Amino acid sequence: MTTKIFVNLPVKDLKRSMSFFKELGFQFNQQFTDETAACMVIADDIYAMLLTHAKFKTFTKKEIVDTSRFTEVLTALSCDSRAKVDDLLETALKSGAIESGRLQDYGFMYGRSFDDLDGHTWEIFWMDPNHIQKT
Repeated sequence: MTTKIFVNLPVKDLKRSMSFFKELGFQFNQQFTDETAACMVIADDIYAMLLTHAKFKTFTKKEIVDTSRFTEVLTALSCDSRAKVDDLLETALKSGAIESGRLQDYGFMYGRSFDDLDGHTWEIFWMDPNHIQKT
C-alpha cells in the first residue's frame, strides 16, 4: 500500500475555505466531505483535510493555534514552473490570501508564499529538476 499524507487544518468557515481553494484549482473528494470536513485533493497521495474548529478539536486535546500570532506549520507545494508559482500566488491573493514572506529566487529554486483565509502558510515553489542530484 502506498503511504498517503493527510494534512489536517482547522478552518473557521468551511464553505468559504472550499471556495478559496477551488479558485486555486483544487478539487475535493466528496466521499470524505460533509458539513464538518472537506477532503482537498492536492495530488494522488496528498490531501488536506479542512476541518471546522469543532471537528478539529475532536482529534486533539491541545488548543487550536492563533494563526494571526503563531505559525503552526509551513505547507510547501511544488509547481512545474516559475510561472505557475506566480500564477498560483496571484490567484490566491485575488481570492483573499495575504502574501507572506518574501520572494525567494536562488536560480535553481524559486518560491513565494501566502497565508490562506485562516492564516495557514502555504509555500509555493519550483525547483529545476536538473539541479536535483540522483541518489
